[in-house]
Amino acid sequence: MAAVTAVATAFPAAAALPGPADAAQPVASKVETIPCPRPKVKPPKGRPARPTPPPDDPVLRAVGGDGLATDGLVVPAGSPRPPALTATSWLVADLDTGEVLGGCGPHVYGTPASVQKLLLVATVLDKLDPKQVMTATAGDLDIEANSSAVGLVKGGRYNVETLWLGLLLNSGNDAANALARLGGGAGGLPATIEDMNAEAKRLGAYQTHAVTPSGLDGPGQFTSAYDLALIARACFDKPDFRKYALARTAQIPAQKKLKRGGFQIQNENKLIYNYKGALGGKTGFTTLARHSYVGGAERNGRRLVATVLGAEAAPLRGWQQGAALLDWGFALPKDASVGKLVTPEDAAAQVTAVDGSAAPAAPAPGRADAAAAGTTTDRGLSLGLAAVLAVVLAATPLLLLLTQRRRRRVRRR
Repeated sequence: MAAVTAVATAFPAAAALPGPADAAQPVASKVETIPCPRPKVKPPKGRPARPTPPPDDPVLRAVGGDGLATDGLVVPAGSPRPPALTATSWLVADLDTGEVLGGCGPHVYGTPASVQKLLLVATVLDKLDPKQVMTATAGDLDIEANSSAVGLVKGGRYNVETLWLGLLLNSGNDAANALARLGGGAGGLPATIEDMNAEAKRLGAYQTHAVTPSGLDGPGQFTSAYDLALIARACFDKPDFRKYALARTAQIPAQKKLKRGGFQIQNENKLIYNYKGALGGKTGFTTLARHSYVGGAERNGRRLVATVLGAEAAPLRGWQQGAALLDWGFALPKDASVGKLVTPEDAAAQVTAVDGSAAPAAPAPGRADAAAAGTTTDRGLSLGLAAVLAVVLAATPLLLLLTQRRRRRVRRR
């Protein structure tokens, strides 16, 4: 496996990065953060402040490898300069081998916007018969004003496949509500939200917490570039998802009894029209989250995924930033790696007695900032108990990453 560069200042004039750091370096060590390449553009006026994320957890920051525990850039030593992006965080990984090729703040918390719909896919797609016909309810249409919708009508009848196409092509928040309601059975949409969070944890996406099925902003809703790659990998493993994600158009059926005509929708993911070997993915935007993007592509039998959070649309749109990362990833040798996408089996094996540090807890309604800024221990804890927790947390990264370290040592030999 290629050595990892995570300790350096700015890039030198040459395209290659400075010398390697020890990939097995302990998480707790102090390393200098490499700034991620960014274009010289001013942030747009009126951009809202980022929501307060949960406190950093050294365990979560090192999932997939110690080299990923950085707010800055981590890439293989000697690799070409990554593209300059407005994204606050990003990651490139191999969908088949699970190797992480590089990232910028891989475990930095971000707000997902509509890429959250991929977690809905991972959770619900296999539960529903695509030919099942449902009737849209008023609750399905209860979405934020002016947010993306496929145009379902109350009382309209649609098959589940149409809902998936509406979700992935047009980012329909009404379709997300309908699918979540159906997938939750008797528990409806709330049950699906619970299942989405359980699925994230099963995949090892411990920094992901869903509040809405659509990705519309909600208090305490977060993810990370690393987590998105885990979720995307689960989605790309599903044949139906791959089919829907590459569909260029779909027909929304007429509702004759309601005197509503049918219409065609187009896939909003420009990658599938403009990038050779595109596999599809998902776009996202809210005023708070800014642009997010997940895109996959295949070249010469190699499938990569790029994930982007907190991007602006200029000078490159979200999908273009994803495409630039894919280009960069395909240019790297096949053995390039700075970490690993954990598998559900890895995640299950790494559960410890300190499992409470895993995912951000659901916030109390109306207390987004307080919940996001809360810690896993009460401020009023005694010094003795706090010391015990500190010891446990310090030891947990070693347990959590034991599998990855052993794998890496074997490869180095």
